[in-house]
Amino acid sequence: MIPPEEASARRREIEDKLKQEEETLSFIRESLEKSDQLTKNMVSILSSFESRLMKLENSIIPVHKQTENLQRLQENVEKTLSCLDHVISYYHVAKDTEKIIKEGPTGRLEEYLGCMARIQKAVEYFQDNNPDSPELNRVKSLFERGKESLESEFRSLMTRHTKPVPPILILDLISGDDEIDTQEDMILEHLPESVLQDIVRISLWLVEYGRNQDFMNVYYQIRSSQLDRSIKGLKEHFRKNSSSTGIPYSPAIQNKRKDTPTKKPIKRPVFIPGHEHDLRVKHLSDTLNDKHGPAAGRDDMLDIEIDAYIHCVSAFVKLAQSEYQLLTEIIPEHHQKKTFDSLIQESLDNLMIEGDNIVSAARKAIIRHDYSAVLTIFPILRHLKQTKPEFDQVLQGTAASTKNKLPGLITSMETTGAKALEDFADNIKNDPDKEYNMPKDGTVHELTSNAILFLQQLLDFQETAGAMLASQETSSSASSYSSEFSRRLLSTYICKVLGNLQLNLLSKSKVYEDPALSAIFLHNNYNYILKSLEKSELIQLVAVTQKTVERSYRELIEQQIQTYQRSWLKVTEYISERNLPVFQSGVKLKDKERQMIKERFKGFNDGLEELCKIQKAWAIPDMEQRDKIRKAQKTIVKETYNAFLHRYGNVPFTKNPEKYIKYRVDQVGEMIEKLFDTSA
Repeated sequence: MIPPEEASARRREIEDKLKQEEETLSFIRESLEKSDQLTKNMVSILSSFESRLMKLENSIIPVHKQTENLQRLQENVEKTLSCLDHVISYYHVAKDTEKIIKEGPTGRLEEYLGCMARIQKAVEYFQDNNPDSPELNRVKSLFERGKESLESEFRSLMTRHTKPVPPILILDLISGDDEIDTQEDMILEHLPESVLQDIVRISLWLVEYGRNQDFMNVYYQIRSSQLDRSIKGLKEHFRKNSSSTGIPYSPAIQNKRKDTPTKKPIKRPVFIPGHEHDLRVKHLSDTLNDKHGPAAGRDDMLDIEIDAYIHCVSAFVKLAQSEYQLLTEIIPEHHQKKTFDSLIQESLDNLMIEGDNIVSAARKAIIRHDYSAVLTIFPILRHLKQTKPEFDQVLQGTAASTKNKLPGLITSMETTGAKALEDFADNIKNDPDKEYNMPKDGTVHELTSNAILFLQQLLDFQETAGAMLASQETSSSASSYSSEFSRRLLSTYICKVLGNLQLNLLSKSKVYEDPALSAIFLHNNYNYILKSLEKSELIQLVAVTQKTVERSYRELIEQQIQTYQRSWLKVTEYISERNLPVFQSGVKLKDKERQMIKERFKGFNDGLEELCKIQKAWAIPDMEQRDKIRKAQKTIVKETYNAFLHRYGNVPFTKNPEKYIKYRVDQVGEMIEKLFDTSA
């Protein structure tokens, strides 16, 4: 049971809460009533506002539509007026531009191209909108006239400003690769910058709007002529200014050249070692002295022509590179290779024709056995092969026929050079001149000096000559020959020439009736060959395939000395101890013994005099060998004669001893000392 006090308190608490809830409910009812009232008022206001907006809209919309129509009408009028102005302007284009078109673009290219743009638009308008209009024909005619003027201006600018490159500038360009302190590649300015820009603008217009490619033909014809004149000018420069002292290089590079083709010293008459005054053995081409004058003068001209051609080849490469750089700025990309191919044809063909002429001249020289003329191929071929990588780079993209011209010339030169080498070796072996051109004094034969000179000249072109020989090989090893392979071929070739020369000299020596003179002849030639080999790189080159060549020649030389010494046996045998009469001191000689001693003295004297007289006219140009042979012979004869005198000089074999004892021992030595000396 809940106590009464607690229940009463609980009831009062509940009554208080109920009263508060009733008050809250009453407040909410009042608020809802106010809210309903406000809502009714707002709805009334909105309804009124909507009614007024509808009235306003009904009033404004017609006005707005009218205004919009007026604006559209105004825009249409303005557009119509603008279109009329635009159309009317096309009818005025011909009149506005005709004067400028007639006067041409010279000096005002920008303005002229602007007029051409207007004319072109007029043509397009009339073609689209009024193709039967007489105005179309007028603007078309004006456009064609303007295009012709632009083509004419292109030709005029190219013609007026295209000049041959001066020879000195070309030489500077060629030398640019060899200057150590060169910081930048040398660039030729073929056309002034302002002129170049005008030409480029005209070119672009003619391609894009003129639909014309004829200007490309004009371009390559003018530039082709310029390229050809530049190279010919360089060649003429060489002909006018070259001398035996050097090449007319630009002063800027006079002392800075390394591997650029240079003028080699001209080969002069070859003199026998130790016999410098003997002018009988001369340069190979001396045999060609004819109505054209001395060979030396022709050698000078030949060297100039070789130098000129070599430099023209280098000039072509450099100028062609420069031409291609210029062409890329003017000619559209898809026409560049074809135009460049056409541009270089004349100059390239002239170079190839000149090269073919050199080959042809060499072939004729081979027929005449003039192998010095064939040597012109070697420096040219070497330079062509050195320049070929640059050639190939320059000719990239050209026709196959253009690319194959240089390789064809190189092959032709290699074949001709190899034929010359082979014919030279055969000619050395089969030279028929045995009687009419043999040196009477037994000195070095002209064939020997010429052969050695030819081989020495090959030293300057070892790689080229080796490659020539290798090019004719059909073996598998030759197909991919190395420098070592070609060097061995050249060594084998030189050994072949020396072998052929030895056989020929041996055959020629049989012309001499006197075996001693034959021996002196062979001795002189063998000695000359050996000394020439030793004084040059030929000995090292021969040693590649023949290690004992030096020893072989020394043995041959010694054999001939021994053969020569046997010629004195008929002198010394008179006074040798063999078959001499034996007698006792103080015993009177028999008549037979006295006569024998007389005959011995007389035979010695006559033989000595005869040999000294004959052999005095013989020649041993090498002073060292001459002294050696004299000394050996003098020793033998003096010793034998001295022993003979010692035994019989005081023997009373005659009443007139001075008749038989004509010479003292030292006099005999003096006589032998004068051998091989025509001045004695």
